[in-house]
Amino acid sequence: DSVTGKLLFEAPKGRTMDEFLKESASHGWPSFRDEEVNWENVRCLSNGECISVTGTHLGHNLPDKSGNRYCINLVSVAGKPEE
Repeated sequence: DSVTGKLLFEAPKGRTMDEFLKESASHGWPSFRDEEVNWENVRCLSNGECISVTGTHLGHNLPDKSGNRYCINLVSVAGKPEE
């Protein structure tokens, strides 16, 4: 989370880095799948909006033929380098 620093997504899981990057590039947003979401810190509302548990807007769930696809605003998942 860009506000709290909590881990929201971890990818790739269940696919290669090339597959993750190709899918993300084809949609224009980092695109995560169910197994890549840290559900302790992320919620998906009934309207498809994804938020952190502290209320930060992350993006939207836009399901496709492969299942749930969470298209997330890049700034929402900006990490902090370890010191």
